[in-house]
Amino acid sequence: MSGLRLTDQIGQSIALNEHPKQIVSLVPSITYLLYKLGLDEEVSGITRFCKLPAHWKKQKSIVGGTKQVKYDRIAQLNPGIILTNKEENTKEMVDKLLQIAPVYVSDVKNLDDNAQFITDLGKIFQKEDMAKKLIQDIRQAEMRLNPTKRLKAAYFIWKKPWMTIGGDTFISKMMQLAGFDNVFAGKKRYPVVDMKQLEDANPALILLSSEPYPFKEIEQKELQMQFPNACVLLVEGEPFTWFGAYPLEAFAYFQSLQNQLNLCIPKKKS
Repeated sequence: MSGLRLTDQIGQSIALNEHPKQIVSLVPSITYLLYKLGLDEEVSGITRFCKLPAHWKKQKSIVGGTKQVKYDRIAQLNPGIILTNKEENTKEMVDKLLQIAPVYVSDVKNLDDNAQFITDLGKIFQKEDMAKKLIQDIRQAEMRLNPTKRLKAAYFIWKKPWMTIGGDTFISKMMQLAGFDNVFAGKKRYPVVDMKQLEDANPALILLSSEPYPFKEIEQKELQMQFPNACVLLVEGEPFTWFGAYPLEAFAYFQSLQNQLNLCIPKKKS
């Protein structure tokens, strides 16, 4: 490869003189995508939150978290490119990382953005055929997904304060594919809401995510008591938040959630 130029998903121009032989990934879902693209040897640095594939935690250099990294450790790896995300990583981090190596900033809000991101990585790492196949598999899995129920739903990512998700997020788009219509779709990003707002929104389904706040059964029971006419479920965060290759697993998970709803159908209000 010689003289590849492309624009990342925040409009930043990237110039690469050669195929990157060392990759640092600062986002768990991107790390998993790199694995699915067969880039085992090229990936040298990941974060402590990059849990898939599990064996990479022992094989790769851990360069910190998603919000705080060890810049000296990244520099020692001599990366050809650093892969980041607009929401997961801060602008301050990206500015500092640009002094070490070219940085690609992803910004995935829907599956079209996701396809573009996969396509870009296919070009960068000379994995075009694998990238095209992955995009095709995701599209076909999306077409097979046929939710048996459509429910008004609220999705929570944090407690104290209670934080939900707006309609401009990847989570909201994945909720919609799963058959869940976000009652806070009119808001942006990650708004704070109170219980009165939740009551007024009148969701039939309340989803409590496993990340970033690790909701447990105690919160599930508390909300179920407050909202007896709703179905309150603990859900895995990854199917709703991880872009890249993970939507393939997500669609199967969404089908299992639909099956759970048969055991947790909201009662009709009198």
